[in-house]
Amino acid sequence: MIPRAPGCILSVVMLAACEPPGGTAGALKPLNQEPTTEKHLKNIRQLTNGGENAEAYFSGDGKRLIFQSKRAELKCDQIFTMDLDGLNVRQVSTGKGRTTCSYFFPDGSRIIYASTHESSPECPPEAPRSGGYFWAISGSYEIYSARPDGSDLRRLTNVRGYDAEGTISPDGKKIVFTSVRDGDLDLYVMNPDGSHPTRLTHTLGYDGGAFFSPDGTKICFRASRPRGEDEKLYRELLASELVKPAALEIFVMNADGTDVRQITKNGAANFCPFFHPSGTKLLYASNQSDPRARSSDPFDIYLVHLDGSGQEKVTIHPTFDAFPMFSPDGKKLVWASNRNSTKKGETNIFLADWVD
Repeated sequence: MIPRAPGCILSVVMLAACEPPGGTAGALKPLNQEPTTEKHLKNIRQLTNGGENAEAYFSGDGKRLIFQSKRAELKCDQIFTMDLDGLNVRQVSTGKGRTTCSYFFPDGSRIIYASTHESSPECPPEAPRSGGYFWAISGSYEIYSARPDGSDLRRLTNVRGYDAEGTISPDGKKIVFTSVRDGDLDLYVMNPDGSHPTRLTHTLGYDGGAFFSPDGTKICFRASRPRGEDEKLYRELLASELVKPAALEIFVMNADGTDVRQITKNGAANFCPFFHPSGTKLLYASNQSDPRARSSDPFDIYLVHLDGSGQEKVTIHPTFDAFPMFSPDGKKLVWASNRNSTKKGETNIFLADWVD
């Protein structure tokens, strides 16, 4: 499974669905695990059972998760919430178009997600499968907010082109997101009502998948920095609403866009960074162990200091592991994985106690 859509993101190849919308996900399915296999992860539990599930993120009180999933009669991803035991699953998006990149406001009063439903109730076209691996960055994506049950839907962006990949600052006062509104895929911040969008990044390349640090002073993100022939290809693909994510590095900057620093320098596909509760380290997913592999199996989760030192491999299971997020208290980790799947390509949500 290789990440499919752009966003906080990188979802996976098309998978078979097995759960009805609003149904249960299969409460806390424990896995057999050797004590020394993945030393940072204890009491691993599987929260979903089959299909395509990714990008699960905690609510501010740490009691619920919001995630994207393709299941049953749904033709493409929709947004769901569930409890930490994998139960009380509820679809909170419209069921139309394609959705991605959902997130809770810290106080739990609202959620955000990106969707194409106003452009068309049908799923937008998939990225081509010939000539390499691509992400489709549909210009019909807009960012919306809603109550946690999906009601009171409000459109926050209204600019031609791709707007998605939104996450929220710890104080709930800013949304960071990716947009192509100025001709390149850059990071912006806006107020919770969508007002006063401000551009943060200005270097050619795809900047996305951004998250705030626990104290809200920094932002981590993934980015491409194409040069030479790669720059020409990047511009051509961008004009066709496509991105080729073969080379992405992890960056950190101040919340106002200053002091941009590159953390990884391995030339691989690095994505979905998230801050350690200390604010001094990052988790991220990467295929750096085998960046030329055609399968998604080399993707694992790594831990690294903000200066790029002390890198440590967190997951060592021989399948895809990505989309890590710490609970607000730092005691649990949620992520998406192909481990324990019953069909090829299945991706499920997993929860574990974090051992620092």
